[in-house]
This record gives sequence, C-alpha cells and structure tokens, in this order.
Amino acid sequence: MFLDYFALGIIFFVVIFIFYGIIAIHDIPYEIAKKRNHPQQDALHIAGWVSLFTLHAIWPFLWIWATLYREDRGWGFSDSRKRELILEGEVKELMNHVTVLTDRLSLLEQRSVVSTPPVSDEHSQEA
Repeated sequence: MFLDYFALGIIFFVVIFIFYGIIAIHDIPYEIAKKRNHPQQDALHIAGWVSLFTLHAIWPFLWIWATLYREDRGWGFSDSRKRELILEGEVKELMNHVTVLTDRLSLLEQRSVVSTPPVSDEHSQEA
C-alpha cells in the first residue's frame, strides 16, 4: 500500500516537473532578448506564449530572432554602427562647409553693398 502512494507521488512530481520545465523552456528566447536589450522583447514574449500553445512549433525561430540582435552591433547583418559614425562625420563636415559658404556669401553681399555707389534717380533731381 505504501509503495502505491509513493509511486503516485513520484508520478505527480514528474508531471509537475515536466509541466514547469516546458513553461520555463518556452521563455528562454524572451530572457535572451531581455539580456541583449532587444527592441522587440514584448513581441518575443508573446510569441513565446503562442509557441507554448502550438507545442513549440515556432520556438526555434524565436530563438533565432532573439539571438540575432545585439545592442553593440544591431542585427549583425552589417556593421551599421560604423556606418552611422561615418555618416555622422560626413554630416558634420557638410554643416561646416555650409557655414563657411554662408559666411563667404554674407561677406560678398556686404562688399557689394559698400562698393556700389548709390543709384541716383535722375527724375527726382530734375524736378
């Protein structure tokens, strides 16, 4: 009789352990996304629950989705941060160039105003 209850207790323990294990496994992609500061953490978490109800059919894709993004290099397909820094430098260079050209233009406008003699209206002098 004791062994029957002991076996029943072991069966309940195993079932609860497996149930908890499945729920813990479905959340791994979300935990990876949270650790990497993924911009779509919430979507991964919801998709993880959907994957739980679809017997983890989409779970491998969630794992890939979560691991593709890293905060220091983005999605990892290209060196986007390096490209952003290059573009930022080019924009600063262009802004400096525009500032120099604007200063030159205003200097030329001042010179043309100073060097141009005032235009006299002949009709106003004759009257």
